[in-house]
Amino acid sequence: MKHTTPSLRDRVRAQLADLKLPGALEALDEVLAALDGGQLQGPAAIERLLGAQIGLRNNRRLVAAMRSSRLPAVKTLADFDFTFQPSLKREQVESLHTLGFIERRENVILLGLPGVGKSHLAISLAIAAAQSGRRVYYGTLADLITSLEEASLGGRLSHRLNTLIFPSVLVVDEIGYLPISRTGAMLFFQLMSRRYERASTVPTSNKSFEEWGEIFGDEVMASALIDRLVHHCHIVNIRGNSYRMKNHAALAAALRHDTEPSSRPPAPRRSARREAAAR
Repeated sequence: MKHTTPSLRDRVRAQLADLKLPGALEALDEVLAALDGGQLQGPAAIERLLGAQIGLRNNRRLVAAMRSSRLPAVKTLADFDFTFQPSLKREQVESLHTLGFIERRENVILLGLPGVGKSHLAISLAIAAAQSGRRVYYGTLADLITSLEEASLGGRLSHRLNTLIFPSVLVVDEIGYLPISRTGAMLFFQLMSRRYERASTVPTSNKSFEEWGEIFGDEVMASALIDRLVHHCHIVNIRGNSYRMKNHAALAAALRHDTEPSSRPPAPRRSARREAAAR
């Protein structure tokens, strides 16, 4: 009985399957076709295969992170409109997305008026961290404090604090939007104190640091909290207009255009007698 030798294509396919590289395996036929057609050279073909595998891995990590981290949406740096926020230093933001701040256990604080893109950038940092295999967690300040208060009442505060200390990146969104109780402020201070120099925190706030005493109901506590957050920190201050107001303005202009009457008044109808005389 004659045995046929597997083709190079089949051998590569078997090796990718043996190595459990489904992303590269799925892209193999397309890459080989481009290679045969001269659109790719050897190194570029290898790069594309590896890129397909990395892309699949990152997508799987992101799906898992979306389930466990409570991220509200997928917002990436590529989706951010820098042209609308010229005050932002693009180089600083792009550098932060290389995630060196996580290795150094530094914080990133995003300040600015509502709607300028603070949450977008905070979430995009968490997305990048999740895709790199790091654990992330998202919560508004109000939601985090509620969870801490409920855990305290249920005798599970230590466990809850440990859960929130562990993530490499903790996004604390919307500081200053809703009032918080003194007990809640003290619990949040405990959380930030435990994360201090252990993991990176990414707070966003529509209030300046001078107003945090009013937010937390205690100037001394707010000062101590700010001291811990800014000790190893990158501050991104966005001085620009609101994306949401931009969209609302565009919508309002479109509605006005649709509803405004024509600038030229309609020509008056001629009477039947005048029309007959014109004939």
